Amino acid sequence: MPLRLALAALIAGLCACAVGPDFKRPAAPTAAGYGSAPMQGATVAAEGAGDAQRFVADLDIPAQWWTLFESPQLNYLVETALKSNPNVGAAQAALRQAHEWSAAQWTGFFPTVSGSFDATRAKNAIGTIANPTNLPQANPYYNLYTAQLNISYMPDVFGGTRRALEMARAQEGGLRFALEATYLSLTSNVVVTAIQEASLRGQIAATERMLTLQGELTGKVRAQRVLGTASDLDVLAQESAEAQIAQTLPPLQKQLGQSRDALTALLGRLPSDEPTQTFRLEDLTLPIQIPVSVPSKLIEQRPDVRQAEEDMHVASAAVGVATANLLPQFAINADVGSSALALGQLFSPYTGFWAVGASLTQTLFDAGALLHKRRAADAALDQAALQYRAAVILACQNVADSLRALESDAQALKASAAAERAAKATFELAQRQRELGTLTLVAVLNAEQAYLQAQLAKVQAQANRYADTAALFQALGGGWWNRTEEPRFERSSPAGE
Repeated sequence: MPLRLALAALIAGLCACAVGPDFKRPAAPTAAGYGSAPMQGATVAAEGAGDAQRFVADLDIPAQWWTLFESPQLNYLVETALKSNPNVGAAQAALRQAHEWSAAQWTGFFPTVSGSFDATRAKNAIGTIANPTNLPQANPYYNLYTAQLNISYMPDVFGGTRRALEMARAQEGGLRFALEATYLSLTSNVVVTAIQEASLRGQIAATERMLTLQGELTGKVRAQRVLGTASDLDVLAQESAEAQIAQTLPPLQKQLGQSRDALTALLGRLPSDEPTQTFRLEDLTLPIQIPVSVPSKLIEQRPDVRQAEEDMHVASAAVGVATANLLPQFAINADVGSSALALGQLFSPYTGFWAVGASLTQTLFDAGALLHKRRAADAALDQAALQYRAAVILACQNVADSLRALESDAQALKASAAAERAAKATFELAQRQRELGTLTLVAVLNAEQAYLQAQLAKVQAQANRYADTAALFQALGGGWWNRTEEPRFERSSPAGE
């Protein structure tokens, strides 16, 4: 009978209603684009300075989007980071924890069954009217053995348990998207850091060539000063120009060293375990076909937006839990067992006992604590809804900014390439005039320095184009939905490079 009663209560609890709001996914944005930012079909080209990039609507993003840069070294470092970065391991552990909490919450739908066995050795008070065993005996000592099974169950009449399970599952879903955001952030940081390293190496090379030319130019001016064809002012001016170029080199070298440190840290390593791979812009390929997703599709792709949606789901379920706590709480308890004076007599006739009971508890006065908790849950739901809206706005802003950046980068690279071509033509003309004896060596060196400065500007413009392309892939969500295998964190880094 106790088991039947508990089963009936379980069925009744599962069939009861669940108080609180039923969560509904927010409506998707209806905007067709990102304002005046370039959209599908648009082409951004740096004429005479690299391939044109074309924005393609509904072009799917590969899960390993970084492979579009066609760099085996970059691919290796990204895969290493996914296996070795401790933030990945921490996010995966947090997801496992949330899954176990969700599984634990599910057990609330079932009765709790506990068993106990008690053995007691006691002595009767012989001088009393009756002894506890109700049996005449000369020996006041006796043993009492009790085996008991207890069943307790709280029917989910108003759906508080269901809302708590819903909340736990939504929390697990939020951490799933937090893990995806960790993957996306890590891979993007590795790619951008590698591009930054390539840019800095190009800038350092150009700066060192300029510094070499400035040194030669300074030597020529000093020689002219000895011959009387140049003044002290000319020497000082040239030395100042050389010093100005020289002072730009240490900051670039510092940035390069810090980029290498950042890349090493992204791999989950200490600075002493720096990777052997190095990067230069000429080793990277600029992706040509660039995907563009409309806002309604973007919110499905962005892990941070999906996480904000799950946070909103958690807040919605929490309102249901707080509402259920305002209502009566039901409980059913049943005990069944056997008690005997001898161990061998347990479960024999006339030793069994059972009890079944039910209770209803309603808070009558708590100074408004439960009511205030319900109002706090309502406010938290409002907060989560607004935070979701903010996440959607930020996602669309990120895409719009990246699209505008790529358009601007193409124009900047076009201008830098034109300046480089003009400086190169000037330098080549100066060389020919020098061969004819119509131009001084100092003028040739000045022309070459201008050419190298134009090369430096072009390197920076090229790097910006690569970095902003990676930023667009990150802004679009990175293609996690196409992944077929989950990256697995390894506590020790791979030995081989």
